[in-house]
Parts: sequence; structure tokens; C-alpha cells
Amino acid sequence: MAIAGIDIGTTGCKCSVYSREGELLNEAYREYPSWTTDHVLDATLVWENTKAILKEAASTTEALEAIGVTSFGEALVLLDENSLPLAPSMLYTHPKGTEQCEQLVNHFGQEYLAYSTGLNPGPMYSIPKLMYFKEQYPELWSKCRSISLFGDYIVYMLSGIRQIDYSLASRTMAFDINRLQWNEEILEYAGTDMGLWPAPVPIGTPAGTIRKSLAEELGIHEGAIIVSGCHDQVAAAIGTGVCKPGMAVDGTGTVECITPVFDNNIEREPLHEGSYAIVPFLNNQYVTYAFSFTGGALLKWYRDKLANMEAGFDRDEGGSPYHYFNSKVDTTRPSGLLVLPHFSGAATPYMDAESRGAIIGLTTDTTSTDIYQGLMEGVTYEMLLNMERLMESGIEISTIRATGGGALSTIWLQMKADILNRPVISLGAAQSGTLGCIMLAGVACGIYESIDEAEEILVHVKETYVPNREKHKQYMVLYQKYKKIYGAVKDILTA
Repeated sequence: MAIAGIDIGTTGCKCSVYSREGELLNEAYREYPSWTTDHVLDATLVWENTKAILKEAASTTEALEAIGVTSFGEALVLLDENSLPLAPSMLYTHPKGTEQCEQLVNHFGQEYLAYSTGLNPGPMYSIPKLMYFKEQYPELWSKCRSISLFGDYIVYMLSGIRQIDYSLASRTMAFDINRLQWNEEILEYAGTDMGLWPAPVPIGTPAGTIRKSLAEELGIHEGAIIVSGCHDQVAAAIGTGVCKPGMAVDGTGTVECITPVFDNNIEREPLHEGSYAIVPFLNNQYVTYAFSFTGGALLKWYRDKLANMEAGFDRDEGGSPYHYFNSKVDTTRPSGLLVLPHFSGAATPYMDAESRGAIIGLTTDTTSTDIYQGLMEGVTYEMLLNMERLMESGIEISTIRATGGGALSTIWLQMKADILNRPVISLGAAQSGTLGCIMLAGVACGIYESIDEAEEILVHVKETYVPNREKHKQYMVLYQKYKKIYGAVKDILTA
């Protein structure tokens, strides 16, 4: 018997299948073929691709006992009486919703919204987008019979049960994280009936068995239990064994995101000021997200824009361009450059879409490799700045577990340990999102007695990178200068 985890992303979906004993049996991934750049996503397209990867991943494995689901947040799926999407879903990057967010803040006050929802109000969340949709498309809205986010939409399509886990519900800006239920006042102001929304449930709650007709269509065991997992960043924490205060996962993909666990004994105000979400987690704990819009995206920019010839040569020889770039870095010293990694705007703690990147300290002796090294340093300085802000709220991070594509770079992992002055534990490029779902599904169905047991079986540590004290001192000289760059660049651009 086996367990599947489904991870729904904005550009594609993935399914991993593991045995009870922790062996990876199969994986499948599909990129949505008609994904465009206009900040919307077709839910029907996502569902068809989800069915395809589930069928593929389960085709050569043992019978599935359980299927867990995780997804990105914010984007709404509005369904009609036949459970068909009324329109493409607006992603969090969609520019609309600003006016509606201002209306919410003017009515409720920013302090109330932040305390209730755990979010610094912003147009990226579901409720402002929903209000915009209602105003612009009243005829379509009149046909709406249920509202989902993508994770619970997939759970519903698999099981026929409408429920949403707390962590995903908290991405709407209408979920009360203190009472763990929908905020009726916010929903009423937004003009939506409570009955349209799925029932909020704890992370890792079983929904029911897979629909019989769907099981037959996909060739899946009829008794497979569908489990509501969690928001994708929460799944990444669970899938790396980050489940206790003092621990954090550092996920380095296109975006760099550190997700720490903490209890309720913190100061909320600094978190709200820095736009750090407070997200319900396991065992009455919480997580937050400290992130930069450019993590691995900066190295891809370097590969494609500054070193495309070298990257091409290495590809021709069957190697990885990043392996080649890494081999050229002088690991005995900092690059000497200061890179503000706001090439796609600033995320936490600034949330400044107009901020721009900068490379400072160039000389005629600066090499292309120095810039490559400086890009990694800049992203890591930004994460240290975030960690210092989190400490103001009482969130301490003593250990970091690294995952994602960036976790394959040994020089970057050591650099992170040296700059952040914390041990960095590598889990390689493990699929932590789907693995987190699998762990939750296994516990929900009684396969494992606890998350701790699931972690012992499924999470495998590869290597620990210990901080070098001397290098940390060298980096801190540069870091003190780095903290001044954002304000200086902003002053120049707005002068």
C-alpha cells in the first residue's frame, strides 16, 4: 500500500507516491500547457492536469491508501450549480483589488484586519479580488454557488466534500486565526454568504474516500482517503521535519522563503508592520513567511543574461551551468559586492513593488563570477535582515533546514550558514511539498501514529553546514552596509 501527495502550483502540478516504509515509488509532473502571463489560471485546466499526474504516478505502484493535497494560496475558484468554474481565477499577482482593499481598511481599520486575519491587508488576498469580481461581473457572480481556493477545489473534485484547512483559509483575508473560523463581518461586508465557503478544518483532516466513478477512471483503489493538507509553504515545513519552535525551513526555488515555527508567545505588531503573515500550524502553533521574490530567479538571470555563452558550452558537454559557475567561485572570501536583490520588487519586510535591484562596488577588477557570488550573498543578506525583524517579535531561529533547487549548491549552503550564523541542514532537492502532504495523509489515516513517526520514516537529512566564525565576521562588515542600500536606492529612484 502507498500514499500520494499532490502539490498544485501556479504553473504546473506534481504528484509523488511513497510506500509506507518511506520509499519513493513514482512521481509525475505536468506544466499547464496554456498558462499565460496575464495573472489568471483556468481551474478546469488544473483539474484535468491533476487527474493526469495522479493517474500516471499511481499507475506503476501499489494501491493508494491516502491522497493528500497542498496548493498555493489566495486565488479563488468560483463554481456554478454544476460545479463548473465561472471564470479564470485571478492569481495573487493580478493587479486588481487595490481599491477594494482600501475599502476594507477604511471600514474595519488596519489593526482589526491584521489581528483577526493575521495578515497585513493587501490586494493580493482573496477577499479584495472577490469584491472586484463582483463589481465587474455581476451576472457571473449571480451564478456562483460555491467558493474554493485551489487546494480545497481539488479535494472537492476528488471526494465531493467541501472543506478547507486553516492554513489555506488564512490566505483569504477573511479567516479569523484566533477563533479558527470564517470572519462573518468581513464576509458580510464583501457581500458573500457564509454558505458559499467550505468548512474550515485543521491541517491534515480527512475529507472522505475518492469518488467511485473517479477511482474507476484513474485506476485508483476505491477506498483511497482524500486528505486536506495545507498551504504549500506549510507543507514544505512539514516535509522537511520543521515542526517545532526554533526551527525553520529555507526553500530556495524561484522565490527564496524562510518559514519558521513559533508559539503564541510573540509580539504581533512587528510582524504586521513587516507584512509577515501569522498562519495556523500544527499543535496550536503558527508559522510565518519571510521571503524574497528573487532567490534562484537571480541565478537564472545571471545564467541567461550575463553568462549565456558559458551556460551554453556547459550544456553542450552535458553538464549543469550552475555546477560550472559554482566551480569558479572563490570560497575563501566574500565577493566584496553589495547586491540588493529586488529585481522583481521587494517582498518582506518592505512589500514594495516599486523597489529595484542594485549592484554596488563594481571595479575594473570585478569578474563575472564575482557578480554570481554577489547575487547569492545579496539574497542571503536579505534573509538575515528578515530574521532580525522576526527576532523583534520574539521568533528565534536556531536551526535551518534547506530544500528546493538551491539546496543542491554546496557553496550557497555554506554561505548561508556563514552569513546567517546558524547550522544549515541540507535535505537536497527533496519534494518537500508533496512529502509534507504524504506525512499528513499518513497520520490522518492511521498509517503513522504521529508527525514525528512520519518524519523518522520519510525525511532524510543529507549534510549539515556549520558556520565559519571568521567568514561570518567578514560578511557582517558588508552586511552593515547592505542594510542601508534599500533606503538609498529608494531615495534615488523617487527623487
